[in-house]
Amino acid sequence: MPDKYLFLYLNTGGGHLAPAKALSDYMHEFFADKVNVKLADGFQGVSPLIKIPIENGYRQSQSKGVWVYEVMYALHKWNPLAKLTSNLVSFFVKSRLRDHIVRENPSTIVVFHFLLIQPVMDLVRDLKLNSAVVVVVTDPFTAHPMWFLHKAHHYIVFSQRLKEYCSTMGIDPVHVNVFPFILGHKYSSPMSTREIRILKENMGFDPDKKMVLILGGGDGMPHGYEIVKAFMKLKLPYQVAIVCGRNKGLYKKLHELKIRKQYRSLKIYDFVGFIYELINMSDVVVTKCGASTFMEVLMMGKVAVVNNYLWEQEKGNIEFLCDSQMGIYERDISKLPFRIAGVLDDTLQYNYYVENIKKQQLQNGIALVSDFLLSKSS
Repeated sequence: MPDKYLFLYLNTGGGHLAPAKALSDYMHEFFADKVNVKLADGFQGVSPLIKIPIENGYRQSQSKGVWVYEVMYALHKWNPLAKLTSNLVSFFVKSRLRDHIVRENPSTIVVFHFLLIQPVMDLVRDLKLNSAVVVVVTDPFTAHPMWFLHKAHHYIVFSQRLKEYCSTMGIDPVHVNVFPFILGHKYSSPMSTREIRILKENMGFDPDKKMVLILGGGDGMPHGYEIVKAFMKLKLPYQVAIVCGRNKGLYKKLHELKIRKQYRSLKIYDFVGFIYELINMSDVVVTKCGASTFMEVLMMGKVAVVNNYLWEQEKGNIEFLCDSQMGIYERDISKLPFRIAGVLDDTLQYNYYVENIKKQQLQNGIALVSDFLLSKSS
């Protein structure tokens, strides 16, 4: 009989769901005879009093008030407040989560959000389960202390830097396992030059023109409208594509702008299932520094131009990018087109960034992490 795995995530940005779904898909594809993975939203059926402020609060703060998120992030580094919030969330979540765990009876529970660690650990103890609990810390370089409030059986982290931080938080290094970052299986290798050329032709792009992709994750790129306007103003000879994700307002405004300004070089997408293809077609990707998106860009060997990041959560990501000279950080939207033109019009400079990406020898950790999880149930 296949071993049962329960993967728990929250809908607070794509950074928690993306690795959970990637792992689930991979294990079902390659180990269908050995595993049965259940992917579950930890807030399913939970009171709106908790669900709405956490989920919607995250999305709204990204587009309308990043400072609110950053202040809350900083305040929750204070241990008494972190424990209070953790206890409050656990109180509302535990009964629903109990039903889920009892019904599934998993051999391994994998947690992809720090707010679910306490209720899971409490339930495993209270129900006297033999389930192993594995916490996947989805922030690769700088993780919030709330990830380590409650000690789990095993931790998966994505950098040596974070493993060292775990020690300062009282986590025994024996329980901390370092792997390359988890991405969908197709990100294990980029498309060939010939494949990219054919794809560009099929999707209505000129295969001989350079392409800039504006990509910010499932909720769209913050300030995406202003970024596109900056490109329009400068009238650069590049093809521009933007993915708006679930941001329907941005999608509508950009279509109106394209028609009004007759900006034929712009292609606008909403929530799509071909991000891998868009990244491969691009020469430069303008993005925020969310872990999954910027690692997808680098894994495909593309130059990342970061316009903003969340302090302090994504600080390690931007440091990794800039210290290794794999891309550019430019907050000033009016300067973005000039910075990108400087890279795309200078072959030596562009190749410098690309070579630095290659030097990192980035690897998709999905197979290694899957093997590790299989070992926990064997």
